[in-house]
Formats: sequence, C-alpha cells, structure tokens
Amino acid sequence: MSASSTKLVATSASPAVMPAARPSPWPRRLLGLLLPALVLGGAEIGVRCGLIPDHLLPAPSAIAATIADLARHGLAGHILVSTARVVAGFCIGAALALVLGAAVGLDRRAEALLDPSFQALRAIPSLAWVPLLLLWLGIDEAPKLVLIAIGAFFPVYMGVASGIRDVDRKLIDVARLYRLDRVALARRVLLPAAGHHDGSAQRP
Repeated sequence: MSASSTKLVATSASPAVMPAARPSPWPRRLLGLLLPALVLGGAEIGVRCGLIPDHLLPAPSAIAATIADLARHGLAGHILVSTARVVAGFCIGAALALVLGAAVGLDRRAEALLDPSFQALRAIPSLAWVPLLLLWLGIDEAPKLVLIAIGAFFPVYMGVASGIRDVDRKLIDVARLYRLDRVALARRVLLPAAGHHDGSAQRP
C-alpha cells in the first residue's frame, strides 16, 4: 500500500473532530430568577399564614391585583406622561452636557473656568435640589424636568470631557493638517474618538 493510500485510510478512520457545543445561556438566566421567585413565594406564604403583617408587607398577589385595577383606570396614560418627562429632561441635560463637556475638553481656559464649579455641584445629591427647585420654579412640570436634567447632566459631562482629554493627539494633528475648524474637529474626530474610548474602557 502506498503512503498516500495509507494516509487516506488513517484520515478516514480517525473520528471527526466536532466543535464543542456552546452552552445555552438560558439555564443561567433561569437560575437568576430562582431567588426572586423564592422571595415572592415566601412573602405570599408568610402573609397568607399570618406570619407577616399585611400592612408591613402586602402579599405579591394583592400588589398584582392593585396594579391590574390601576391599569383599568388609566395607569398606562400616567406611565406615558412620566416616560415623556424623563426623556425630555434627559435630552435637555445630555445636550447641555455634550456642549459644555466638549468645551471643557477642548479648551484649557474653559476647563479652568467651568470644571471646578461643576465638580462642586456634582457632589450635591439630586434630592438636595428638590426644595430649591420647588421654591424657584413652583410645583408644575418645570422643577421635574430640571431635576431630571441635573441627574443626566453630570455623568454625560464627565464622560465627554474625560473622553476628549484622552483622545490620541495624533488624530488631532492629522485633523489640523486637513485644516478642519473647531466645530468639524469636534464633530468628526473628538466626539467619535471619545465615545469609542469611553466604551472600550468599560469592557473587561
């Protein structure tokens, strides 16, 4: 038998190497639901058996019935209004943070002027603004929008400012060789590079 035929027989006789099957993520996800299910079931049994006072911890079935009753009386409309309020406040705060964060990241003078004040304001808890906003703006929609905007402003501002500071200087030099103005530099180089840097830094 020739060497080529011997190699062919050995190859055909060897078992095929199959790629390892990728484990399904569903068992792990279902395992994560086990503890909440046990807590809800224990709470239901505890309330029904009188071990837990229902005025301290209502039964999950009673909570579900209350939610169903509210849904029949316009709960969806209230959720829609609250969602629209959150989206509007976030857009206002994020847009302002994007502009000011880019200015601080691009200009050292703007950083020296604005960043110390923003860092001091960032240390104030969001709930501490509530009395002042109610005093200044009343109890209508304005204080709610401003409070949401404040909560959205500082994370976006910190991410944009630090991301622009960490952009590779070579990218900026290349953009200057192409004579991009400051707006085009921020739009086409700094902001995309800052977003890429911020996302890659969060990955393990």
